[in-house]
Amino acid sequence: MSNVIDPTVLMELSHVSRVYGTGEAAVWALRDVSMVIRTGDFLSIVGPSGSGKSTMLGLLGCLDVPTEGTITVGGEEVTRLADAARTRVRGQSIGFVFQQFHLIPHLDALGNVETALLYRSLKPAERKERAMASLERVGLGNRSDHRPVQLSGGEQQRVALARALVTEPKILLADEPTGALDSKNAANVMEILSSLQATSRAVVIVTHDASIANSAARKISMLDGGIVTDEILRR
Repeated sequence: MSNVIDPTVLMELSHVSRVYGTGEAAVWALRDVSMVIRTGDFLSIVGPSGSGKSTMLGLLGCLDVPTEGTITVGGEEVTRLADAARTRVRGQSIGFVFQQFHLIPHLDALGNVETALLYRSLKPAERKERAMASLERVGLGNRSDHRPVQLSGGEQQRVALARALVTEPKILLADEPTGALDSKNAANVMEILSSLQATSRAVVIVTHDASIANSAARKISMLDGGIVTDEILRR
């Protein structure tokens, strides 16, 4: 049997279940889920409330561990790692974007993006250079000195996206990234996320919005803690 790691596989879930509680009070939030995330994936995970999306997000982000099954990230099994080791994997491989922007009010856009690099071994000038490049990537180079209150909702979400991308994560997890935006700004954010498909990273969007889910290249539909369908929408 070959032990060669497929470099295109960024993350793999194998027969993963997540159970909360024990005995008669046990709740199966996820049941026997298997999936593979590869380089270039632009993937949506969609389903109604209670379908297991949030539990799945926590596991994909190495914020939680499964009750059963295994999860590997870049060929490394993370299921049984200690918290500190999972934090290392998360910091090296995974970026997060949320519906709420979680920007620091007293910092300008550049400063907010720089916060993601504070624990990297970088000189201040290099940190600032990388943060500015990330803002320019999302079209906000000219707004780098603006604080969150001076930015529109769409601009704030793009700052949050720049912050997530500045560490060059292999996997970007976006939880309802357009949920707080109007249709125009939502389209702008989705365009940026879609453009990342051409890179070596993967983008995973968790949403209940069918139109957002259908704009991805691959769609996983969930119900009652399981995967119902895993479809390729476009290549």
